[in-house]
Amino acid sequence: MDSKYSVDAITAARSLQVFTFIYTSVATFWTYDYACSIREEGIFLLYSRWNRVKMLYVVTRYVPFLLFSAHLYLNLVPNETSNMCQFINNICSTFSLISSVCSECFFILRTYALWNNDKVVLAAMLSTFAAVIVGSMAALFTATATAPFETSAIPGITGCYQSSGSARLFVPFLLLFGLELMLISLTLTCAIRNWRTNNSSLYVVILKHNVLYYACGLFFSTVNVLTSLLLDYAYSGMFQDFQFIIHAILATRMHLHLWHADHNRDCNASDLISLSQLAPTPHIESA
Repeated sequence: MDSKYSVDAITAARSLQVFTFIYTSVATFWTYDYACSIREEGIFLLYSRWNRVKMLYVVTRYVPFLLFSAHLYLNLVPNETSNMCQFINNICSTFSLISSVCSECFFILRTYALWNNDKVVLAAMLSTFAAVIVGSMAALFTATATAPFETSAIPGITGCYQSSGSARLFVPFLLLFGLELMLISLTLTCAIRNWRTNNSSLYVVILKHNVLYYACGLFFSTVNVLTSLLLDYAYSGMFQDFQFIIHAILATRMHLHLWHADHNRDCNASDLISLSQLAPTPHIESA
């Protein structure tokens, strides 16, 4: 970097470079994951019945493509204005919120199945989830509505960042942390209650998937709360969409694994544990 630029300008430019590198790496990883699972996904899309869970899978799987397209445009195309940065960032925030909501819906449904379709548990999860969504939307869009976006003063450095107000973006991740802490508590409580009475292989698969997903969610939520509060420039948001993409990959990968595990073996009625919605029966048209 040229010494004629201030330390502040150089630090901001480096943060944009790091942010772009992380986002490009995540996009590459998502593409690689898609290529690796395309055969299993093709079988699932071809032979499973169309229902709400399958639609949820499609949205969760392909919304990240729209998120990547918008964000890579924002990160790589030069000469954005502050207004254009704010507009594209709001689009990215919308895609991020949709992706996160769909990913969490998978595991709310799984937790509901683990609790044998207990309506009280479902009501508690959905009311908490609704509060998280409303709080996250309010925090996301009020933080970006008035906060100015800035580009680098150094030629050749693309992208933009919020110069102020980004600290408030820790709120959605704090709310998400609380939701996933509640869900992992419900999962572990169910596991402790039923560990001697339910030896279903699918039951064990769902428990393992839920615990892994929630553990990742708790870890990344903590990281994003800390980076939003402690770091400046583009550094403050460098792992935010990374968390949503990891959630989407885990949710869709785990659903594929569950569906194939259910339909590549002979299942007893006791193995299904109310999984008719989570792992729909294959549907093959008659000749």
